[in-house]
Amino acid sequence: MSLVAEFDIYCDALPLVGVARAAPEATIVLALQFNHGDRPLFITTVTGGSRTAVEAALTDADDVGEWTVIGTADSTRRYQAVPALSFADQLGDHIDDLAGLEALATVEATIERIEVTPDGWRQSGWFATRAAFNEFSSFWQQNAGFRLHRLTHDGASEPPGDGLSDRQREALRTAYEMGYFDVPRRTSLEAIGTELDISASAVSERLRRAQTSLIEETVATTWPPLPD
Repeated sequence: MSLVAEFDIYCDALPLVGVARAAPEATIVLALQFNHGDRPLFITTVTGGSRTAVEAALTDADDVGEWTVIGTADSTRRYQAVPALSFADQLGDHIDDLAGLEALATVEATIERIEVTPDGWRQSGWFATRAAFNEFSSFWQQNAGFRLHRLTHDGASEPPGDGLSDRQREALRTAYEMGYFDVPRRTSLEAIGTELDISASAVSERLRRAQTSLIEETVATTWPPLPD
């Protein structure tokens, strides 16, 4: 039976970490297009935060070349960016075992989500066996920082279809029932936090993650490029 894992990789040199650090209020989800040689395109979905700050950070980032907006939906923007560095050039001064990094591409695993944080990447995905997960996690424990958040058998994974965790679904439902999404709003993040027994900032983060997951599973995958 396969395993579902969610974990943090702490490494300042990973792609777009500098962008996340410059725009900490934004949720940045990264997808890599590996059909571009040793420099896979960055397809980045950004929810919340200052658009000006995010785009200034993309322009200033050492690891980003040209970038363009390819879709928008309310507070979410999708960008395509050309890497300025190969993975070897980007990580070579920070990871001694580059051959081991390349070998991770052969691990029997599928990474479904990469969220870029100011400290590294938060990833979630499927691993065919415990040995496959151990190979992956051991590499990052030895070459960077690694923190496991969740490791379950596939039968205990998050419900398929919308990508939401139980806590995200609860936060969305509570916010909806209390009128947070009404126009005008009938409640606040503080009031929702009191109902859920968490802080207002935790409510904000949970709602942003939930909205990003829903957009990725429904709207974002069908966005056409914006006209010039």
